[in-house]
Amino acid sequence: MRIPVHLHESDLTPGLANRLAKRFAKTFYTSFAETAVHFPSESTMVVGSPIRKSLFEGSRTQGLTITDFIREKPTLLVMGGSLGAKRINESIRESLDTLLQTYQIIHICGKGQLDSELEGKRSYKQYEYVHDELPHLLQAADLVVTRGGSNAIFEFLALHIPMLIIPLSRAQSRGDQILNAQTFVKNGYARMLEEENLTKESFLKEIHDLYDNRQSYLETMNASEATHAVDRIIKSLEEEK
Repeated sequence: MRIPVHLHESDLTPGLANRLAKRFAKTFYTSFAETAVHFPSESTMVVGSPIRKSLFEGSRTQGLTITDFIREKPTLLVMGGSLGAKRINESIRESLDTLLQTYQIIHICGKGQLDSELEGKRSYKQYEYVHDELPHLLQAADLVVTRGGSNAIFEFLALHIPMLIIPLSRAQSRGDQILNAQTFVKNGYARMLEEENLTKESFLKEIHDLYDNRQSYLETMNASEATHAVDRIIKSLEEEK
């Protein structure tokens, strides 16, 4: 129908859908600078990842009220993706008593992965899934443990939340989350722990190191220009008219 196609690749390397759609696209936008080599240079722009505006509308006070947490203790947010992450959930619960000595924990664990024995535990709040509360919970978070999906980690970057990334292993995926995580580590936005190396000891060490060095991560995040993708894409499309 001669409708121009403008393609955005969120991961470090193009996925199958974008590799197939590449021949039909007029313009290519990428989240990572390293991704641009996979597309025609004359029609490719590095813009970062589009971020939902609603995520910036949260309130830290409201997030702490929702969870019944206090301001005086740092809050650790755990998100394993829309379906949760069983291995991350197990690591959090295995280390819970130790972690709660230092942190309050918001645990978004995925559908069917609540632990009924932990309901009502002080300083620990678990959810299968959140929607309207998410912007407030993000504002309440001082650190986050996450998978390495591009959309999620760019959202945490935009909100300046230092992150520990535990990407899907190569056995579970094409390895894109590992590459995303490695790039964020290189840029000073995150720490990374591969699932094959995930133990109670390594998990606790990485979280504590992240918190102890949080100011360095925050300064690097504040200097990043990787979170204005929507404005850059709109401006580019308007200039093509």
